[in-house]
Amino acid sequence: MPNDAPLDGLQRLSELDRLLHEPARLQIIAHLFVLESADFLFLLRRTGLTKGNLSSHVRKLEEAGYVEVEKKFVERHPVTAYSLTPRGREAFTAYRETILEALDALGE
Repeated sequence: MPNDAPLDGLQRLSELDRLLHEPARLQIIAHLFVLESADFLFLLRRTGLTKGNLSSHVRKLEEAGYVEVEKKFVERHPVTAYSLTPRGREAFTAYRETILEALDALGE
C-alpha cells in the first residue's frame, strides 16, 4: 500500500491565495512582510518591475486589503509608501505555511 501523505500534502497547494501566488505580487508582499514600510522607488528597484506593472500589482493588493498606501511629501517631494495591513500579514503567513507544509510532505 503506497504512502499517500506526499500527495495529500501537495493537495494543500490548491488552497494557495491566487492573488499572492502571482510572482510580482509575491515579491512585493514578501518585501513588505520583512519591512515596516517601503516606498515606490525601493520596490521598483528590488522587484525589477516597470512603474506601470508595480502600480498595477500594488493596486490589486490594496483592493484586496493586503497593502496600505500612504502618500506624503518629504522635503517637498511626493513619496508613496506601502505597508502590509494585518490582513495582508495574515494572508502572507498562511501562504508561506501552505507552501512549507506541501514541500515538507514531499520529504527528502
